[in-house]
Amino acid sequence: MNLRNIAIIAHVDHGKTTLVDQLLRQSGAFRENQRVAERVMDSNDIEKERGITILAKATSVVWKDTRINIVDTPGHADFGGEVERILSMVDGAIVLVDAAEGPMPQTKFVVGKALKIGLKPIVAINKVDKPDARASEVINEVFDLFAALDATDEQLDFPILYGSGKNGWMADDPAGPQEGMGPLFDLVLRHVSPPPVEDGALRMLGTLIEANPYLGRIITGRIFSGAVKTNQAVKVLDRQGNLVESGRVSKILAFRGIERQPIEEADAGDIVAIAGLAKFNVADTLVAPEVTEPLQAQPIDPPTLSMTFLVNDSPLAGTEGDKVTSRVIRDRLMKEAEGNVALRVEDSPGSDSFVVSGRGELQLAILIENMRREGFELGISRPRVVFQKDENGTRLEPVEEVVIDVDEEFSGVVVQKMSERKADMVEMRPSGGNRLRLVFHAPTRGLIGYQGELLTDTRGTAIMNRLFHSYAPYKGDIQGRRNGVLISNDAGEAVAYAMWNLEDRGPMMIEPGWKVYGGMIIGQHTRENDLEVNVLKGKKLTNVRAAGKDDAVKLTPPIRMTLEKSLAYIEDDELVEVTPKSIRLRKVFLDPNDRKRAVRAKD
Repeated sequence: MNLRNIAIIAHVDHGKTTLVDQLLRQSGAFRENQRVAERVMDSNDIEKERGITILAKATSVVWKDTRINIVDTPGHADFGGEVERILSMVDGAIVLVDAAEGPMPQTKFVVGKALKIGLKPIVAINKVDKPDARASEVINEVFDLFAALDATDEQLDFPILYGSGKNGWMADDPAGPQEGMGPLFDLVLRHVSPPPVEDGALRMLGTLIEANPYLGRIITGRIFSGAVKTNQAVKVLDRQGNLVESGRVSKILAFRGIERQPIEEADAGDIVAIAGLAKFNVADTLVAPEVTEPLQAQPIDPPTLSMTFLVNDSPLAGTEGDKVTSRVIRDRLMKEAEGNVALRVEDSPGSDSFVVSGRGELQLAILIENMRREGFELGISRPRVVFQKDENGTRLEPVEEVVIDVDEEFSGVVVQKMSERKADMVEMRPSGGNRLRLVFHAPTRGLIGYQGELLTDTRGTAIMNRLFHSYAPYKGDIQGRRNGVLISNDAGEAVAYAMWNLEDRGPMMIEPGWKVYGGMIIGQHTRENDLEVNVLKGKKLTNVRAAGKDDAVKLTPPIRMTLEKSLAYIEDDELVEVTPKSIRLRKVFLDPNDRKRAVRAKD
């Protein structure tokens, strides 16, 4: 059968997964009476909850006797490592752009990678039915973006389609006709070339990894040459050509719609999943026994942010989770690093802790969220940026390109706050509807914890997108959190009466009845210093009746500290304690005397 391999790439929320839904539905991949979830490719629990794609996934459809393998990719910059890997599997890319927002930072990042390896893009302007759509201007912006990314003349001569993924149509004209996805399928067949097949024996590059309880490790990748059969003897080579293992292929799974079906043989050019090899990893090459040369994998951008994962040593440790030892935590982190090439895990010297480096706060927060759902208890340090040094010994730090869409009335406070965080403004232009698009180059250090502050400053109307730009010389100290915290001075259960009396000291982060311990952070102080308080003190009861009635205890609702909010909030001397049921904030040193010693040692 004829083959085409394409990826769908776009910024977060521009409609990739919804478009794949329609492609599957209109190609006959589903039965007439089959119940199908919305955004069927987002199969992970967290993906469904948050409405974002985290893992790249493959599917396939048949159109006019041609099988089209489609790879749905994440749109968030933190998961860029997923996108960089899968581009080696495909021969073309559908660049999906929102008709109102235009090309955004992540579009720029992924398109740059795709153009660099020579993929021929198809531009699809999505959501043209939105009231603020500006399709013709967006086309010009896309062309300017491609030109700025050094696209070849052939790549600049890209075909354009307009449509609405949600309503299930694409056409050569924004006005229609609205007759389904046929024009997009036909364009893929015309514009994307069939996969090139190299001569020689079997060579397949591993791209995506997953663990299956029945089949063990499953690696998805593209066969570049030869063919693979069930029970065939093969070997695995790493990037340098060293032998990783020899074995046999126990199962070959081909993508058929959203299902994977076992097949006996797969030919060059196809994207399949292979089971039966325990050490076959991402970026390794599966080859026939006589082959000695591996395929070259695409280089992955380095991590820019790191956190320390510690064994939970709080007084409440082990009461809510069952995976608490350093050995179990280390095994889980090493397993994650195997499948996620954008993640790096190192043992921290002399303690039960591990330094985990990744692309951003969201990527690491998703890992922590997955671990707590699996029953792990952890202590997590404040995110730190990964510094580098150039050949002259100058200290370099990661700088990000930040695009903020904001109402004009709030632009002043955004510019002021960003300049305090050592950001340089590079562009300011109107983006329609009394909104401005502000573009900054800002050190990653300054952006940690800014998202919540930005939403507060702009009353929830601003949209911030970030993308790694480059490493630049260190920009000096950046002021952190301005408020101190309220710290519990004893262990027990919080009492409403005590919390009510402490309300003028600052907002609380706990509720009555919650378990607290000495050194745990229970609220935010209104001043700059930390304050130890007693939230366990109940009301003294006597047998003397007062003439007036007691004041009713009415508490202000507490600040809800989510995982991402907590990681952004804490300072260097604080930790987030993560368990399957709770997220607590605490000081690194629970004893007040140890805290004073640490401050003196620092000074």
